Amino acid sequence: MVVPTEHALNDAIQVSPLVLSDDVKRQRIEQKVAGLRFSVATINEIQDVFVSEMIKGIHQQPSSLQMENTYVPELLDGTEEGLYLALDLGGTNFRLLLVELMHGTTIREEVEKYRISSDLKVGSAIRLFDYLAKCVSDFVIAQGLQDVELPLGFTFSFPMVQHSLDIGMLVTWTKTFNCPDAVSEDAVRLLREALDRRGDTKVKVVAILNDTTGTLVQGSALDSDTAIGLILGTGSNACYLERADRVEHWETERHGEREVIIDIEWGAFGDNGVLDFIKTDYDRENDANSLIVNSFTFEKYISGKYLGELVRIVLASLTKEGMLFTGDHHPGSILIPGKLTTELVSDIEQDSVEGGSSNTVRILSMFGIVPDEDDVSIVQYVCEVVSNRAALLVAICLAVLLKRIDKELVTIAVDGSLYKHHPRLETWIRQYISLLVPDHKFKIIHAEDGSGKGAALVAAIAQRLQQRID
Repeated sequence: MVVPTEHALNDAIQVSPLVLSDDVKRQRIEQKVAGLRFSVATINEIQDVFVSEMIKGIHQQPSSLQMENTYVPELLDGTEEGLYLALDLGGTNFRLLLVELMHGTTIREEVEKYRISSDLKVGSAIRLFDYLAKCVSDFVIAQGLQDVELPLGFTFSFPMVQHSLDIGMLVTWTKTFNCPDAVSEDAVRLLREALDRRGDTKVKVVAILNDTTGTLVQGSALDSDTAIGLILGTGSNACYLERADRVEHWETERHGEREVIIDIEWGAFGDNGVLDFIKTDYDRENDANSLIVNSFTFEKYISGKYLGELVRIVLASLTKEGMLFTGDHHPGSILIPGKLTTELVSDIEQDSVEGGSSNTVRILSMFGIVPDEDDVSIVQYVCEVVSNRAALLVAICLAVLLKRIDKELVTIAVDGSLYKHHPRLETWIRQYISLLVPDHKFKIIHAEDGSGKGAALVAAIAQRLQQRID
């Protein structure tokens, strides 16, 4: 893939100039962070590597991209009617949703949150799934729907391998879950068996998905041109509509499907070393400070879980080399891993948008730092450079997807805390995509709650597909 002229792209990806009272110091700092900024040649190489990894993954060759077939072969068509359930499991709390559709449009929505105690997240999976089934029953009975057959879409936000739309084999637990007897088992089967043990409702689990797939489907309910789903929050992932004839991993019988949603699992992009050419010493330290080293490589460049720590590492390095916080005060806990969050980086970025410094000064004061004018400028500059690189990396991969989908207009449905709260990430992403693929029209929309509403919509699609086969 060839990007626009080097001059045009270089002009576009320039961050705000660092203005300091000491010109030599400014040059030293710019040199220190130069590795976090990309040349046009590097951008081209990232695109080429992403394309190569996608093609390998879709042809089931060794790749850092899973390119998982979700078995969702179409989106809403406006005929969906009735009541659908969603179970959204992924953290300490989970949610149940009841969605009523008329002509494919949501006309009613009931939501209930439930807490999972720490003892249920370890040990026997039967105890965990029995609790999920109890909550489903309580929710359905409270709605007076115990005698109504209710299709359920199960958002299961853990690594899994799908063998069909309603079979998802757990690869490994993440977060604080660890029920060993569920690993390599089908999460749908575990939930179905738990519901059968109760026998007090007519809930039927018809689909399993992750939040990224749900975001794409939820986006399609808002805009029929949606063909890409993106999560940009604590973690990051993307999925897209792929031509069905390109997909080799297809274990169920085919029924003339033209497209299917492919879950890229791009958080692991580069885990096999193919992105090492952009890795800086700051990235290596960020990786070393993480829970699982040498994994989630791409996520560590772009997601909310890691951006704050990456900024902190750069600031700590500049401090240790005497280029930052050199006044009569100690830099304090900002040198401690994990202390600077991405939320705080977003607040500092808001200062840069508004041309102020109040958030930056307030945040540094939390670490016992009384900054001078140069300190404020340097901190804001580092936040911008790190944030800008994240936006550019996301845009590079989205541009590849737009070119691969190759439709007249593609809408990108996005959700996630980083996307919602960072003040200029979306602006940069739009700008860079437009430069990288100027001939491809696109829109970006916010599709909130794909993990909930999207799962209910996938249940509706699954029911329609089954009726067609029957």
